[in-house]
Amino acid sequence: MKKSKMTKGFTLIELMIVVAIIGILAAIAIPQFANLVGKSQEGRTKANLGSIRSALSIYYGDTEGWYPTEGAALTSLTTAGRYLVTVPNADLPKTINNVGHSSVNSIVNTLADSAGWFYNNSGNSGATGWGAVAVNCSHADLRSQGWTSF
Repeated sequence: MKKSKMTKGFTLIELMIVVAIIGILAAIAIPQFANLVGKSQEGRTKANLGSIRSALSIYYGDTEGWYPTEGAALTSLTTAGRYLVTVPNADLPKTINNVGHSSVNSIVNTLADSAGWFYNNSGNSGATGWGAVAVNCSHADLRSQGWTSF
């Protein structure tokens, strides 16, 4: 006597187990991906801050001890592309770490959480922090460090 036909395919329980495993993996992976995007945005902002500070140092050396002081101070670094081609963006992560930070830096008192760059162009070479540039944010980064510490 012949055996009945063998059915091919997966049972409902096997399919449900696979769907559950995929759901668990997605629940773990999606928050990690969002965290990586925030870290990359912070890294890009910190690198842009370093570029601006380097350009300011070169400008300071070329002008024999003077930082840019006119109204649009950072844009003066882009004149004829000598120091910077364009002023880079300060792209803060879309999710802001609302943990405040304490800093001994005097810049932190003048920051407004509007992102962008804060540049002290008081024009007084004796002033504290003259020529300093920072990210215009008083919140902490994803590692709970103040943006003014970079």
